[in-house]
Amino acid sequence: MPRILVVDDEPAIAEALLYALRSEGLEAEHCLLGGQALERVSAGGIDVLVLDVGLPDMNGFDVCRQLRGFSDLPVIFLTARNDEIDRVLGLELGGDDYVTKPFSPRELVARVRARLRRSAVPAAGEGSGDGWVERGEFAVDRGGHRIRYRGQALDLTRYEFVLLEALLQRPGAILSRAQLMDRGWDSDADSGDRTVDTHVKTLRAKLRAAGAEPDPIRTHRGLGYAIEA
Repeated sequence: MPRILVVDDEPAIAEALLYALRSEGLEAEHCLLGGQALERVSAGGIDVLVLDVGLPDMNGFDVCRQLRGFSDLPVIFLTARNDEIDRVLGLELGGDDYVTKPFSPRELVARVRARLRRSAVPAAGEGSGDGWVERGEFAVDRGGHRIRYRGQALDLTRYEFVLLEALLQRPGAILSRAQLMDRGWDSDADSGDRTVDTHVKTLRAKLRAAGAEPDPIRTHRGLGYAIEA
């Protein structure tokens, strides 16, 4: 049975989340501190981490940064703020989703289940071992979940990879946000268009750092995104 670790120092929120998760047939544990969470994840057996950004000993972003040094465990951030900079920072550090307080425990459970499904079911072509495929300035190893730009490996989160790989499959074609979400998110996660936009923003920053000038990703207002490979 999937096991969820909730890391939050507010008892009322933690208790509500634990109750909601257990009511849906999931096993759930609770930690108050970021350091405790890192130790628990290191011990194994956790399938999704629900991580509050504001913790007494260290913030959730620092927890995620350390976590990504040894684990690709799905992380859903809980944040009391809805600032774009917080969302971007969380995603850049390897977070998979975020929920802004106040939120419905039912919504959080839906997002947890979405992360569990994405982790359990590989996307088409993953693990096929078909090696690198050249796509203009890019090279894609779909089986290995890797993309290079002009020979330089890009350090991508799982969703940045999904978005870029989807665009590179059809260079020049405009893909709507809904089409892109179909590749990386489940509909009941209800992440919305802005989550796609935020991931595209972090992806553009990484491409720019790799020397991609001008920006190869084109925004088509009201339609979606396309890439010039």
